[in-house]
Amino acid sequence: MKFTVLTIFPEMFELFFRHGIIGRSVTKQQINAAVLNIRDFATDKHQVTDDRPYGGGSGMVMKPEPLAGAIRAAKKVSPASKTVLLTPQGRTFDQTAARSYAACDGLILICGRYEGVDERIDYQFVDDEISIGDYVLMGGELAAMVLMESVARLIPGVLGGEDSAEKDTFSGNLVEHAHYTRPYLFEDEAVPDVLLSGNHKEIDEWRLEMSLVRTFLKRPDLLKDKHLSLREIDILKKWCIDIENIIKAQSSRNTGALSGC
Repeated sequence: MKFTVLTIFPEMFELFFRHGIIGRSVTKQQINAAVLNIRDFATDKHQVTDDRPYGGGSGMVMKPEPLAGAIRAAKKVSPASKTVLLTPQGRTFDQTAARSYAACDGLILICGRYEGVDERIDYQFVDDEISIGDYVLMGGELAAMVLMESVARLIPGVLGGEDSAEKDTFSGNLVEHAHYTRPYLFEDEAVPDVLLSGNHKEIDEWRLEMSLVRTFLKRPDLLKDKHLSLREIDILKKWCIDIENIIKAQSSRNTGALSGC
C-alpha cells in the first residue's frame, strides 16, 4: 500500500509517519508513505495556493493549478492509486470503506483547506470524496491521518496478529467485548473469573455475550442490520427470558403498576 498525501502543511505528517505502528510499518516497508507540498506546484514566485472565489463570498478557495500539478506528480509515481479528497461534503468514512481502501494499490489523499477546492479539480481528478464526520475541521490533514490509520491496520502483517483487525469493533457489526489486564483487583473490582479459567471455549462464549451486551447498550443501531448467528440468537433469546422473568417478579410485587408492560 502506498499513501501519498497532498497538503500545504507537510510538516504535520513528519511525526505521524515516524512513530507508532505506522512508523514501524513504514520501516518494515509494509506501507509506503510520501508527502507532496502543494505549494511546490504553484506557478508564481510566492507559491500561492488559494484565491478569492468568483461571485464573491467569504473565505478563499484552493487554486486548481497547484493541485492538478501535485495530483499528476503523485499519479506518475503511483498510477494505480485512487485519488481521495478529504471534505465535509464527502460520504461518511466507516469500516466498510476502510476495508475497500485496504484492497487498493495506493491512495492519493488531498487535504483540502479554506472554503474547499476549485470544483474543476473535484470532477476532473478526484475518484472519491470522504468525510470523517458531520463537522468541519480547519483542513483535511487530521482526516487523512484518521483514514490512513484505519486502512493501514487492515493490511496483513501491520498489527502483528493475523486476526487482530478482524476482532476489532465494527468488524463483525458488533462493539468489541470488554478487556482486562493486571492487576487482578483494582479498587475492589476483580477481573471476571472466566478470563482466568484457561478454558478458551468458555472465554470465547463470554466474549461473544459481552460483545452483544455492549452493542445493545452502546450501539443498538448496529444490531438492526447485522445477520445474527444461531449462537447470537440463542443469547438474545436467553436475555428475553431473563427480562420476562424479572418483569413477572416485579409485577407480582407491584400488582397493576406494570400492567402495561
